[in-house]
Amino acid sequence: MLVPVLLAGGAGTRLWPLSRESRPKQFLSLTGETSLLDQTLSRLVRLRDLGPALLVGNAEHRFVMAEQLRASGVEGKVLVEPARRNTAPAVAAAAFDALAQHGEDTDLLVLPTDHAITDDEAFVATIERARESAAAGRLTLFGVRPDRAETGYGYIKAGETVAPGVRDVNAFVEKPDMERAKAYVADRDYYWNSGMFLFRARDYLDALEQQAPAIHAAARSAHAQAQTDMDFLRLDEAAFAASPVDSIDYAVMEGADRAVMVELDAGWSDLGSWSAVAQANGTDADGNSVHGDVMLENTQNCFVHSEGRLIAALGVRDTIIVETGDAVLVADRGCEQQIRTLVGRLTDEGREEATQYRKAYRPWGSYEQIAVGARFQVKHIRVKPGGRLSLQKHHHRAEHWVVVHGTARITCDGRESLLTENQSTFIPLGAVHRLENPGKVDLDLIEVQSGSYLGEDDIVRFDDVYGRSDAEPDTEIAVDSTSNNVPDANAAGRKPD
Repeated sequence: MLVPVLLAGGAGTRLWPLSRESRPKQFLSLTGETSLLDQTLSRLVRLRDLGPALLVGNAEHRFVMAEQLRASGVEGKVLVEPARRNTAPAVAAAAFDALAQHGEDTDLLVLPTDHAITDDEAFVATIERARESAAAGRLTLFGVRPDRAETGYGYIKAGETVAPGVRDVNAFVEKPDMERAKAYVADRDYYWNSGMFLFRARDYLDALEQQAPAIHAAARSAHAQAQTDMDFLRLDEAAFAASPVDSIDYAVMEGADRAVMVELDAGWSDLGSWSAVAQANGTDADGNSVHGDVMLENTQNCFVHSEGRLIAALGVRDTIIVETGDAVLVADRGCEQQIRTLVGRLTDEGREEATQYRKAYRPWGSYEQIAVGARFQVKHIRVKPGGRLSLQKHHHRAEHWVVVHGTARITCDGRESLLTENQSTFIPLGAVHRLENPGKVDLDLIEVQSGSYLGEDDIVRFDDVYGRSDAEPDTEIAVDSTSNNVPDANAAGRKPD
């Protein structure tokens, strides 16, 4: 049986401001209409002898992962990491679960969920070739022949051919400078390291126990003490946090005597830069790649992405322009690898724009901040059919709700009512209330909050069908950024439902 282990815990800061810690790139639609995670899930259905997928990620993203897994039709579950410890511990925990569920003959296909692949047939054929290596006890990784000098990728130096399309691994090479990257392109023994792996679960764990016993022990303990929570398997927090932080490459592959590389020629990209996104989406005759409401004049070799507002560029060359609701990036394409440094500065200065996003996803739907100021905040709330917010109250704010689409069932201090389009209601400060969508279409409403404090911790939950507590603020791909001139008491301004 082949068990996919899908890694969805990355932050994707190189694609800021679109990708942020609260909304990383695996959940974005960067190459098509669906998210990169959804594209990864869709690719799996072509594989034979496919077992239930293990989708591994952070607690704050668990509902989004579960929803996309459900919508894909791929059988599986979400394994929740209580802390970020890189790929070696995450895959180890998944390996322990796969062995417990499916036995010793289980193969693991480890895939990042934030990469792009354009040739699914070639991808499937390469996986099948790699399965033969895994059956022979080899730890297999996938290498991509470089077509350009790239300083943002790690490299693999391949050795002797052990089977058609399969070579021994001689060395792993860190991200090189431009001079060395150009030499690697000319040398047929060097490949990009795709970060994809295939091996037997038992072989991986045995190698990990030999080379990184502390990671092995922590992952084993975290899985043994894991708790089932709705559709999630939560690894034990204390045990998992005790693991050293390390990647599969460092912890296992570099010291493995059975590591091999299978060449992958399937239009792969890790989408690790805005230039990579531009290449994946194609360019026009002037070398420009655009998305959204964009107007260009006398502009060449630019990447321009608008999330909402019009971007007009005139006489611009070799530039990246990315607009979101709360931030705009303008960068020389030659400096794009320094975006992480810029995000680091924003983080150090305590700017929410570094990690948070104005639109937040919840198990019941989503909300997006429209406007914010002293003592008020306006949001667009969307509730999925059957979605139900927690029964709750607030100590410091009142709320006005106006339905613009669909039907809302409102509970307020024990009284129920139904609202349809163009109808509204008022939730007084301190009232115990709940919002539900009893209909078959999305419910859209506008919420106006007013009060002395609009922070997300102003909530008392009495009942929640999603098992959340007051102590869990539910920052699910959250949320808003506010202008710097808003008083601190109103700066959080997020809805914790």
